[in-house]
Amino acid sequence: MPEVIAAMGAKVLERFPAGAPRGSWPAEEYAARRRAEGEPATVVMDLKSDAFLVVVPGLDDDRAGS
Repeated sequence: MPEVIAAMGAKVLERFPAGAPRGSWPAEEYAARRRAEGEPATVVMDLKSDAFLVVVPGLDDDRAGS
C-alpha cells in the first residue's frame, strides 16, 4: 500500500474489500460520513489488492512548508 499513497499523494483512511453484497457500498458510505464531518474523502479502487480505498489528499512537500 505505501506505493499507492506515494503515487497519489493521499492518505488512506480505510480499506474495503471489493466483494461487498449487491446494493451495498460500504466505502462510499464511509466516505460520505467523512465528508459530512468536513473531511474531503473520496473513494478509489486499488486493482492490485482488489479493494476500495477511502482517501484524503495528503500534503506534498511543496505545500507542507507554506
